[in-house]
Amino acid sequence: MTENITEQDIIMVVTPHPDDSESSSGGTISKWCAQGKKVILVVCTNGDKGTSDRSVKPEDLAATREVETLNAAKAYGLSDVVFLRLPDQQLEDNDEFREKLVRQIRIHKPRLLLTHDPNKPYIRHRDHSMTGRVALDAVFPYARDHVAYPEHLEEGIEPHKVEEVWLFRPEEPNHFVDVTDYFDTRQNALHSHVSQVGERSAERDERSRNRLVETGKKYGVELAEQFHRITLGRK
Repeated sequence: MTENITEQDIIMVVTPHPDDSESSSGGTISKWCAQGKKVILVVCTNGDKGTSDRSVKPEDLAATREVETLNAAKAYGLSDVVFLRLPDQQLEDNDEFREKLVRQIRIHKPRLLLTHDPNKPYIRHRDHSMTGRVALDAVFPYARDHVAYPEHLEEGIEPHKVEEVWLFRPEEPNHFVDVTDYFDTRQNALHSHVSQVGERSAERDERSRNRLVETGKKYGVELAEQFHRITLGRK
């Protein structure tokens, strides 16, 4: 599907944990970066609870995951990574979290914001749904309205209106991206997160490819990722 995104457009990806973008939309992000688009990743938590290894200290894991994220950013070709360093498994729909996301939206001024679908039913990681919900509220109306967080104006940070939001792992997909040519970059970024997914291997590549193939079949392409796309417009 053709994307109406120019090289001048800024894209912001908002995820709760360091490896969420790679596993959900890594091919799409790889494609955008290869096309010269400016992509900024905002990681909301420090990911310090993402292990079953009882010998690993949370503070050490958090440090490791930041390094892994920066390695993934190099694999992608991201323009910037922002670490909010909020506690893992403790994200809440509250003013503190919302202000932090509004601040980043106003600083970077993305045309498009990519984040979790907050409407996944039943069993899901609560940080995922919280991030999606708070990111959507940050986009509209908070980042747009000058009366929200007026302290930003005192710092010279102006309001901003995001024109599009894409939700990954959507309950109701209405949009797809052909990522056939970007599988290797996706996998390089994904397996930068060694603490979470291990080293890259042919077996792991096959599992990842098979999932993208199943999505691609729905849209008549070899490999695809799907989203729920929301258009907000310029006014």
